[in-house]
Amino acid sequence: MAQVLEFKLPDLGEGLTEAEIVRWLVAVGDVVAIDQPVVEVETAKAMVEVPCPYGGVVTARYGEEGTELPVGAPLLTVAVGASEPAPEPESAPVADAGSGETSGNVLVGYGTGAPAARRRRVRPATAVVTAPVEAPVAIAEAVPDRAGPVPVISPLVRRLARQNGLDLRAVDGSGRDGLILRCDVELAIERMEQAVQAPPAPAPTTAPAATGAVTERVPLRGVRGAVADKLSRSRREIPEATCWVDADATELMAARTAANAAGGPKISLIALLARICTAALARFPELNSTVDTEAREIVRLRDVHLGFAAQTERGLVVPVVRDAQDRSAESLSAEFARLTEAGRTGTLTPGDLTGGTFTLNNYGVFGVDGSTPIINHPEAAMLGIGRIVAKPWVHDGELAIRQVVQLSLTFDHRVCDGGTAGGFLRYVADCVEQPAVLLRTL
Repeated sequence: MAQVLEFKLPDLGEGLTEAEIVRWLVAVGDVVAIDQPVVEVETAKAMVEVPCPYGGVVTARYGEEGTELPVGAPLLTVAVGASEPAPEPESAPVADAGSGETSGNVLVGYGTGAPAARRRRVRPATAVVTAPVEAPVAIAEAVPDRAGPVPVISPLVRRLARQNGLDLRAVDGSGRDGLILRCDVELAIERMEQAVQAPPAPAPTTAPAATGAVTERVPLRGVRGAVADKLSRSRREIPEATCWVDADATELMAARTAANAAGGPKISLIALLARICTAALARFPELNSTVDTEAREIVRLRDVHLGFAAQTERGLVVPVVRDAQDRSAESLSAEFARLTEAGRTGTLTPGDLTGGTFTLNNYGVFGVDGSTPIINHPEAAMLGIGRIVAKPWVHDGELAIRQVVQLSLTFDHRVCDGGTAGGFLRYVADCVEQPAVLLRTL
C-alpha cells in the first residue's frame, strides 16, 4: 500500500526565511524520480530549482505560482510504495521510505534538514490524495490584540519594521485572518515617511488637480525587492562621499593586448582592474572593512571578496569573487566569466551573491563616463569605472590622443578620511597609467 509523504520547503541558507514560487516543474499525477527538481523558487538572493527527495506520484501541490511560502511550509505530497511510516510533520523529509524511493541528499547550499529552531511553524495544511490541491500558506502570524504585544511575525517583516521605527501594533494586516504581510509594513513605512515629508496642504481650489493615469504597478519582491531594500538601507546608514580622477589607460590597454597575444587564456580588462584593486586594498586596508554599528567598531577584513555589478534580465546582481587577493589575472578572468554566465542564465546561488567586502562597478559598459553609485551595504567602498574613450591628453609634454578613463571611489566616511580615499584612488590611477607600478607589489 502506498503512503503519502509530505515534502516541505527546505531551509534555503544564508538567513533566508521565505521564497516565491516562480514555476511548477511537475503537475498532480506526474511520476517523479528521486532528487528530480519539482519547483523553481526565487529568494531574495537567487532563483533555484528545488529537488524532491522522494520518488513516486505527485498527489498534491501547495501554492500557486507567485505565492510566497515560508521555510517549512508544505510544497507537495508524493505517494510512494513504502513499508515504514512517513516522517513526522516537523522532521526533515530525508528518511528512507523503505523501498529505495527516497534519498538522503540535500540541496547543496540550502539543505533539507535544517535545525528545527530555524523553521517557522505554519498552520498544518491538508491535501486530497486523489485530486489537485492548491493551498497557499500565510507568511506571517495573526495579531489578535492591537493593545497587547505583537506575537512572533516573519523575521523579515519584523526586521523591516524595526529598521524603520514602525510599531507593528499600528499596522492592519491584509493577509488571511488579519495576517501582517511584508507589503503591509512597506505601505505603512511609505505613509509614515510621506507624513513627515509632506508640505503644508494647499488652499482649497474650485477644481481638483489633474492626476496621471496609472499604467502598471510592479511588485518590489524577489531580487528586485532585495536590491531596493539594500540600497535604501545603504543610503540611510552610510555617510558616503565620492572622489574621482581621469587616468590615461593607454599603457594598460597595450599591456593587455600584449599579454593576450602571447597565448594562453585571455585576460579580461575587469580582471586587470580587479588585480589593481587588490594591490591597492593591501596598501589601504581601511577600505576593505565594515562598520559594526551596535558595537561602534570598524571591522577590518583580511580577505578580499570582490563583488562586481552585473546587469541581467532579472535586474542588478552583484556576484562575488572569493579570495581575490590570492588570484592571478588569469584566475580572476576565469571566475569573472563563470559568474557572469551564471548571472545571465539565472543560476547564481545565494553563496555567489553574498559575503562581498569591496565592489567594482564597471558602468562604462553602458557608454557613460561617470557615476555616483550607492555603496553595497555593509561594505565600505566601491570603485567605479567609466568608459575608456580616445581623448586629447598631454603626454610627455605634448598633446596626443590617448585612451582615457574616469575612475571614481565612493566610500564610507566613517572608516577613513579623504586623504586615505584619495591615496587609494591615486594608486589605482597610477597602476592604470603605468602598469609597471603594479609589479612592485607582486
